[in-house]
Amino acid sequence: MKEIAKGLLEIGAVALSAEKPFTWASGIKSPIYCDNRLTLSYPEVRKIIEEEMIRVIKEEFPDTEMIMGTATAGIPHAAICAWELELSMGFVRGKAKDHGKENRIEGKVTEGMKTVVIEDLISTGGSSLEAVRHLREQGADVTGLISIFTYEMEKAQRAVKEENVKTISLTDLSELLEVAEENKFIKPEDQEKIRRFIKNPSDESWMK
Repeated sequence: MKEIAKGLLEIGAVALSAEKPFTWASGIKSPIYCDNRLTLSYPEVRKIIEEEMIRVIKEEFPDTEMIMGTATAGIPHAAICAWELELSMGFVRGKAKDHGKENRIEGKVTEGMKTVVIEDLISTGGSSLEAVRHLREQGADVTGLISIFTYEMEKAQRAVKEENVKTISLTDLSELLEVAEENKFIKPEDQEKIRRFIKNPSDESWMK
């Protein structure tokens, strides 16, 4: 959805810089940085995101009984959608707590419960699909995974296919680059650098 892509660029949730790369937590040098937590601070952008998520849930996953957010960025979006749809809600931690009941899943999950997972961003797909697998191990029938944005990495696309979960992102890298060029957020010559990076993030030749 171009409106969402433009909103992410305007508020700086997605930043593009081929000349001065960002450094990811992994140490990888990247021409793109995404922090969709910023959307929570901008009601107009947040509203568009939640409305589109709700539309997708109603149209693509009409039997949904539970909405699960991924910790931490997916939690607020899951909460808003669950509130509007009057559905059960919970969230999945990156790892189990080291105290109390040592829960990794927060919220009541029953056997066969139709569940949609809400994520803010899909990069390699690792953490998102780990949440899907853990929910399935606990008996949930995870029918879908919804994210605000995806880098469209080949690794993630393969992983999603292997996990056999229907995945929908509200906007993606291709759409974002198109909007970025149209609205002068990026130079046309830098688009190819970003695409080369996404194809193989560990190969720094895109910077040359």
